[in-house]
Amino acid sequence: MSKDTLTITDNSTGKEVEYPLLKGTLGNPTVDVRALKNDLGYFTFDPGFVSTASCKSAITYIDGEQGILLYRGYPIEELAENCSFLEVAYLLIHGELPNEQELNHFKFEIDDRAVLHESLRVFFDGFHYDAHPMAMMVGVVGSLSAFYHSDLDVTDPDNRYICATRMIAKIPAIAAACYRHSIGAPFVYPRVDLDYCENFLNMMFSRPEKRFLEQARAIDETAVKALNLLFILHADHEQNASTSTVRLAGSTGANPYACIAAGIAALWGPAHGGANEAVLSMLKEIGTVERIPEYIAKAKDKDDPFRLMGFGHRVYKNFDPRATIIRQTCHDVLRKSCQPDPLFDLAMALEEYALQDDYFIEKKLYPNVDFYSGIIYKALGIPVDMFTVMFAIARTAGWVAHWLEMTADTGNVIGRPRQLYVGPPQREFMPLHRR
Repeated sequence: MSKDTLTITDNSTGKEVEYPLLKGTLGNPTVDVRALKNDLGYFTFDPGFVSTASCKSAITYIDGEQGILLYRGYPIEELAENCSFLEVAYLLIHGELPNEQELNHFKFEIDDRAVLHESLRVFFDGFHYDAHPMAMMVGVVGSLSAFYHSDLDVTDPDNRYICATRMIAKIPAIAAACYRHSIGAPFVYPRVDLDYCENFLNMMFSRPEKRFLEQARAIDETAVKALNLLFILHADHEQNASTSTVRLAGSTGANPYACIAAGIAALWGPAHGGANEAVLSMLKEIGTVERIPEYIAKAKDKDDPFRLMGFGHRVYKNFDPRATIIRQTCHDVLRKSCQPDPLFDLAMALEEYALQDDYFIEKKLYPNVDFYSGIIYKALGIPVDMFTVMFAIARTAGWVAHWLEMTADTGNVIGRPRQLYVGPPQREFMPLHRR
C-alpha cells in the first residue's frame, strides 16, 4: 500500500477505500476526496470550509502556527521593507519580481489604464451624496464590463491580462471618486508623474485652489510609506472569504469585473474587511485610558458580550506577521500626525496593556493588522467609511492574480458545494382548499 494515501473505512459495511494524499510545496497534505460520493455514497461536512482545500494555488502561503506569510515564496517582511506596491502586484500576477525594465513597463500599463471613461465618471451622479462608498464601489466596478466590453473574452490570455491590469489601475481612481462624490468635491484625474500611492492621495485630497501634491512632491513621505506598506500587507491572504468569492464567481465564466465586484461585496462584511473600522468603534466605547482595565476584564469574561477587536486572528495562532511590520509605521505616523487625537493615545495604551497581560500572552491574543491599519488610516485623514474601500484597493491585486490563475487552469470546474439537508422529507402536497 502506498504511503501517500489515506484509507477510509465505512464501519457500517466494512468497505475500505484508499484516497491519494496531495502534497504541496509547503503546508499540510490534502486528501483528494473527489471520488468519495461515488465510492462510498457520502459527502464531507465542513462548515466554513475550515478543513477543505478548494483549489490549487501558487500565489500565497500562510503558516498560522509559525506566523509566516509568503507571496510567491517571498517572506512578507522582505517585500514590505524593500518593494513598492506595484512591484508586489507584478509579483502576484506574474510569479516573479520585476526587473527595472519590466517594472517601468508595468507602471506604464497601469498609468495608461488609470483614467476613468467620462461616461463612467458621470455614473457617480446616480448615487445619493451620502451613499456608502462600498455600495458605490460594488456598483461602479460591476459596471466596468459595460464600458470595456471589447476585452472580455476570458479564454484569451491577452484579454485576461488587460482586464487584470485595468482593474489594478482604475480601482484607486474609483475609490477616490467615491470619496469626492460623498463630500461634493470635483473629481481629480490620475497623474502619470506620480507613483501609485502618491496618485491615490492626490486624487483623494487635492482641491482646485490648492493641490495636495505639488510638482516637487511636497507630501509627507511617512504617509506615502505607510500607505504603500498597508497596500502590500493587504494585497493577498490566501483563500479568504472575498478571494474565494472571486474564484467561485469566476468558475462560472463570469466577466472579471463582475467577479471583482462580488469580491468587494464579500469584503464589505464587518467580519472581513470591516474589522479595522470595528477597532475604532471599540476604542470609542472604551473612551479613556483609565477604563482600559475595566474593558480588559470584560474581554476575559466569557459571559460578557464585549469583544476586544483587533486582537488575535482566525488563521494566525502566533503574532500576525503583518502586525509586526506595521506596528512601527503606525507609531511613526502618529508621531508626525498634525491632528492630536485622544483615540490614538488610547490605542497605544491598550496595546501596551494587552502585550503585558498574562492572559493575552498565554492565549497569544496579540494585536493584528486590523488594529494598526484603522489607526493609521484615521491619522492620514481617511474617513472611517472609506476603510474597507482602502482594503479593496490593495486586495484587488490579489483578486486579479487568483482570477488569472484559475481561468488559466484547464482543470477548473464550476464551484458547486454540497449540503447536509435538514428540512422535511418528501411529503404529500395538499391543495389549497384542504389546508
